[in-house]
Amino acid sequence: MLQALREEVLRANLLLPKSGLVLFTWGNVSGIDREAGLVVIKPSGVPYEELTADNMVICDLCGKVIEGDLRPSSDLATHLVLYKAFPGIGGVTHTHSMYATSFAQAGKAIVPYGTTHADYFDGEIPCTRKMKKAEIASEYEKNTGLVITETFAKADPDRMHAVLVHSHGPFTWGKDAAEAVYHAAVLEEVAKMAVLTLTIDPGAQPAPQHVLDKHFMRKHGPNAYYGQKK
Repeated sequence: MLQALREEVLRANLLLPKSGLVLFTWGNVSGIDREAGLVVIKPSGVPYEELTADNMVICDLCGKVIEGDLRPSSDLATHLVLYKAFPGIGGVTHTHSMYATSFAQAGKAIVPYGTTHADYFDGEIPCTRKMKKAEIASEYEKNTGLVITETFAKADPDRMHAVLVHSHGPFTWGKDAAEAVYHAAVLEEVAKMAVLTLTIDPGAQPAPQHVLDKHFMRKHGPNAYYGQKK
């Protein structure tokens, strides 16, 4: 069942250690088949070198395992909330990458200091509020997803493909599993640049808005001209 998606999600998960975004078994990637209403996700706690397409876990949007002998990622419920709330996405990635996670631990958004940030993210990369004790004590992973969607109540997930969960780490998404990992890698580089910028100048200000808008729109706007015609 869903063999092509299993293989796609496997490849995306294997990109995490290859891209230096995770250590040990820290991260996870999922992908969704919208027509079937099924999600494929990494199994919980399995080392990346042991992953195969066949041990990817298939679940429905209620979290029920449809196919697979292993338990799905413990972050499954977060992924499911995002798929339900953001109908345009096809893949979700969670990591504990060093620089993005450092911003999450500080509870700080990542300010757009320059055009590299603006090429991929429209504005500040937001950090959620702190989760309440009751939210953590009951259905923690589901509530993690809900605090993310709360943060995006007035934001567009198709223009901001990342979020920092306060005290936890980053989640990213995209049109498919591979793009979700791509955005996780870009997020980490942008976070690293932000840290270095603040090290050089603790009082650094965001780049001018007209510069940020230009760079985002030339890649993602209706008249985008970056790259080749498809």
